[in-house]
Formats: sequence, C-alpha cells, structure tokens
Amino acid sequence: MMFSDFSLAILLAIFAAASGVILLCGVRMTGLADRIADRTGLGEALIGGVLLGAATSLSGTVVSVTAALDGRASLAFSNGVGGIAAQTAFLALADLLHRRANLEHAAAELANVFQGALLILLLAIPILAYAGPDVTIFGSHPASYILVIVYITGVIASKRVREQPMWTPVGTTATEDDQPDEDQKDTGGNLPLFAWFGGLMLVMGGAGWTIAQVASELTDRYSLSASLVGALMTAVATSLPELVTTFAAVRRGALQLAVGGIIGGNTFDTLFLTLSDLSYRDGSLYHALTPNDFFWLATGLVLTSILLLGLIVRQRTGPGGIGFESAGVLTVYAGAIAVQAFAM
Repeated sequence: MMFSDFSLAILLAIFAAASGVILLCGVRMTGLADRIADRTGLGEALIGGVLLGAATSLSGTVVSVTAALDGRASLAFSNGVGGIAAQTAFLALADLLHRRANLEHAAAELANVFQGALLILLLAIPILAYAGPDVTIFGSHPASYILVIVYITGVIASKRVREQPMWTPVGTTATEDDQPDEDQKDTGGNLPLFAWFGGLMLVMGGAGWTIAQVASELTDRYSLSASLVGALMTAVATSLPELVTTFAAVRRGALQLAVGGIIGGNTFDTLFLTLSDLSYRDGSLYHALTPNDFFWLATGLVLTSILLLGLIVRQRTGPGGIGFESAGVLTVYAGAIAVQAFAM
C-alpha cells in the first residue's frame, strides 16, 4: 500500500478508521481482563497493570517500532512518552465519572502506588542515557537493556507487594475493594478468554502499523514536527483503548482495574523505547534525539508524580468531586499541549 498516493482526506479517513478499530478492540478487552482477573485470582490491579496495560499498548508499540525502523527517532520516542502523558490525563477524566468519591481514594491498592514509583524510575533511565556517553551494545544503548531488567523486576515485585503487603490502605465507606464478581466464580475454562484477548491484540497491532504509516506520510508531506505528531497524534490515537477501558472499568465498578490499567500501561510503554532503540539502526536512539523530544518525557514525569502523590494522600473529595491530583494532571497536560503547539 503506497500511502504517498493518497490525498489528505483519504489519509485522515484511514487514520480515523484505524483509530476506530483500536477503540472497539479496547472496549472488548476491558470485560475480558476483568473476567480473567476474577477467574485467575490475580486481582484487578495486577491484571490491569500487566495484561491489559501491555495489550492496549500494542498498537503504540507497533507505531514506535515502525517509525524507528524507518529511521524516525523523534517520532518513535515521542509516540511512546507522549502516550504516557495522554493516558495519565485519561485517568483524570475518568475521575469525573466516579461521583461518589475521588477515584484515587476509592481505588486504594498498594500495587498501584508501587507501579507509580516504578514508572518514575523507568522514565528517569532515558534521561541518564541521553546525558551519558554515546555507546552501544549490539547496536543499542545499554539503557535499553536496563529498562527491560527493571521492568521485569518491578512486575515480579508488584505481584509480591499485592500478595504480601507491608503497607495497607485505610478502608473508608468510599473505598471499593477488589472482589470477584459472583458470576465469574465458575469453573469454566480460561483458554477461550485468552484466545479472544490474543486475537484482539493482533488486530490492534495491524491498526497500529497503519497509523504509523499515515503519520510518517503526513510528517514528510507537510513538514510537521515529528515530536508534535508523535505526542499529540499517534500517541493519542493509539492510547484510545486506555481511554475506553478506563471509562468502562469505572462504570463496571472495577476501580483498581481502571487505575492499574493506566499506570501499568504507562509502565509497559517505557519498553517502547527499548524496542525502538533495538529497531533504530543508526546507533543509539537516545543520542539521535533533540532536547525538544524530551519535553513530553518530562511532562510524563510530572504527571506521574502528581498522580502518585494523589494515591498516597487519598483526598476523598475535592472541587467538582475530583481530587487535587486529577485537577493538577489536567492543568499540566493542557499547559503542555499549549506549549508544544505555540511555543516550540
């Protein structure tokens, strides 16, 4: 398929159609993830953070890898870190749906606090790589391998934190516990659930490839900023599953799944950088970037820090029914968009 032969209208239509496919798959995945969490007994926070987070990030992974293979370092990088910022803002929007109390208060789960701290650590590693020497091992910077090691170690530790917590949240009348649905306490096989889940992941991967091709064509044809396209176009489009799954999880009352899905998805998204660096054949991905490319990484760090503070403070209610962290996240994200669009 030669995207260069298509008009702007057709390109935008293809982009919208691929985004719609990602959106629909994300809706279906939420229900499947909730059932898997109940049947396996692993809990909504862990399933949301690992399985659902990784699955809904697949289309974004394909975008970053495809861009890196094409030598587009800025697009690959900004798509990954821009998605982290967008998805954190989605969680703040979901807080508006849960009117009973602040979402971060109601979804009290130590595993989410742990993964939030883990995400901050993972986001700091690319900064060290950028500021450090330009070295590679098998064509990739050592920081990319460190990201994988830290992520895997963090996932294992997160499971241990949930099973043997050394800290527990104080329960209140607004706290929603993670309890399996009664109709999921059956002995039916789990294989069909995982098969459906895997099939939806493949479809989302194909849609992600399409979005990457359209974004690359638009960037070249109209001389757009790769950072802008990556952070505000491809990142938002491929993050639509997180928006839908978060809203759907809140409406289902699966609050830990909603919060865990966003934080866990963001944690998994840092591996975009590893895959992008492995796919980028002109040396270290981090040293092919400009300071502007790190704007959205810094934004993601700020937003995650605000969210983590909210998870710890657990403000029950705030102005408009949302906590200070949701208001802060939305304000910072809107400000970042304005800076990116008008000042950079």
